[in-house]
Amino acid sequence: MADNILFVEDEEALRMTLGDRLRNEGYVVDYAADGDEGFEKATLLSFDLIILDIMLPRRDGLILCRDIRESGIITPILMLTARGQTTDKVTGLKIGADDYVTKPFNMQELLARIEALLRRAPEKPALHKDGYQFGSVRVNLRGTEVTRDGNVVNLSAREFQLLRFFIEHPGTTLSREELLTQVWGYGAQMFTRTVDVHVANLRQKLECEPKQPRFFLTVQGLGYKFKP
Repeated sequence: MADNILFVEDEEALRMTLGDRLRNEGYVVDYAADGDEGFEKATLLSFDLIILDIMLPRRDGLILCRDIRESGIITPILMLTARGQTTDKVTGLKIGADDYVTKPFNMQELLARIEALLRRAPEKPALHKDGYQFGSVRVNLRGTEVTRDGNVVNLSAREFQLLRFFIEHPGTTLSREELLTQVWGYGAQMFTRTVDVHVANLRQKLECEPKQPRFFLTVQGLGYKFKP
């Protein structure tokens, strides 16, 4: 499966030039033209790498990088800067960037740095012939068996459906309303508490520390996110 890259850059010519090159290299590329749009996409969609320009309108790249990290996103971040100043590079690395390239950059060097970051990226859920694995949890998607540390975990039918939907949308912020529609098959209205109860059940059964979940995260004011 091709790696997904979010490229946050306000210069349209550079977005198109670099975007075309990345697609030619086999990557899937999405764009954002300013810091606010970049933050929205970085926190609501799932990417394997984020490339940020420092000089961005509405929210500059350093603030955007900090805000992405503070929201709990661990996706590798590569920063682009035309300034070439050591202070910007140090600041970027301190607030959560994984690497930086100074503009104008050599395309081969940039591609090499992208490949290196993707190799070091957190592993995605492992796909086996019978399902997925995250942490010590294995899920048989052909059946309904779920094990943790080799021991069978008893999930209700609805809990399993919810778990499966999370697995199919890793890293994506899912609202309670969307979960109700997709998993339960009805609208939100008075039933959003139903989602909270079932997520709490998954945490209790599948998390090592349910009160400090590692996989099933709450996104304040928005919903939930599965982070394998």
